[in-house]
Amino acid sequence: MADHSTTTATTTATTHAPGAPEEHAAATAFGLDAPAWIALAMILVLGLLVWKKVPAAIGAALDRKIAGIREQLAEAAQVRADAEALKAEYQAKASQADAEAATVLARAEAEAQGIVKQAEADAAALVERRTRMAEDKIAAAERAAIDEIRATATRAATAAAESLIRDKVDAKADKPMVDATIAGLGKR
Repeated sequence: MADHSTTTATTTATTHAPGAPEEHAAATAFGLDAPAWIALAMILVLGLLVWKKVPAAIGAALDRKIAGIREQLAEAAQVRADAEALKAEYQAKASQADAEAATVLARAEAEAQGIVKQAEADAAALVERRTRMAEDKIAAAERAAIDEIRATATRAATAAAESLIRDKVDAKADKPMVDATIAGLGKR
């Protein structure tokens, strides 16, 4: 016993050291201290939650939320697939439009070259035709000038011959010439 009283005195002396605050005794109710009451209350709350099927309701709510998210993901995947198909369609249309534009451009260039060649040929033909017409006009003018010169020379020669004949030939010289011409006609 002496040991026990010495131990109690030591424990009391350790717990109640001079200058240290005094500790109060732990409160108990029905023989349970505070942590035991908290544990009991938690067990009762958890039991009540299980009895009212709260975890099942939370699970059902989570399942509904998961199903909604899956629907949204499926819808997003469908929208993405539609967008990619639409993008591919527009890319195909754009490349087809580019090809058509290149074809139209090539056709236009070929037509332009054809028009230029045709215009060059038409211009050459027009120049040739105009040159021929000018040459024909020059030749016609030359012929007209030569004909006029011949006519003028003929008139001048006729007038000169007439003048010479008048001066040199008289009625007596005229008769032997006419007779010789008539005799020459009969021989032919």
